[in-house]
Amino acid sequence: MGIWIDAFIAPVESTLLSVECFGSLLVDLARERIVRTPWTLVAGDLCVNAELLWGGVVGRARFDNLPSRHAAPLGRAAEWWEDDPPPWGPSREQARVLAGGDAILDVLSALRAAPYGAEDIAVAFSSLDFTNPATLDHYWAEDGRTVLACYALATSQVRPLDFNSTGEPGGPTHPVRTCVVNTFKLGDRSPCLAIERVVSRHFASVLVYGHRYG
Repeated sequence: MGIWIDAFIAPVESTLLSVECFGSLLVDLARERIVRTPWTLVAGDLCVNAELLWGGVVGRARFDNLPSRHAAPLGRAAEWWEDDPPPWGPSREQARVLAGGDAILDVLSALRAAPYGAEDIAVAFSSLDFTNPATLDHYWAEDGRTVLACYALATSQVRPLDFNSTGEPGGPTHPVRTCVVNTFKLGDRSPCLAIERVVSRHFASVLVYGHRYG
């Protein structure tokens, strides 16, 4: 049956990309057939450790597909409760949808109008693009639930490198401000080379990888 896994790629340094570089990353992910549109731009107080598929506001924004004219808070804050301290403990998010659409170039003007660097920003895509043979080969079977989101955080947050949400907290972590997160159920846990190839153009030659599962 498999379990859901959130995999992430981040630069070694916890730095924020310029809004132009972040926009170029988004455009390349779509043009290289890594992701499918529509895309959804979210801004507010985000937690990079919130589960992408279940509960977090970034995933909810993608599934709800709210039109940009509804630039309002996404319902109630998503809550992720654990007894242990962050990043495994309470995660409260509050965000609003700023824009969305099918045309990938439209994300560039949406980013320029967003509070980039002042608030947490995330752009979620509909799913991975399984018409790309490299994506299909890595994740074994097409699954439209495989969300991918790019984060540009106002301040650095800490992400576990290898974390089982049903186990005890601990282990190595990595600080991030910009990162790419994708979820999957079936597939190789090693970095997806198709995603890595695109991301490495914008992050740097040295990347950090991690997983959250359970």
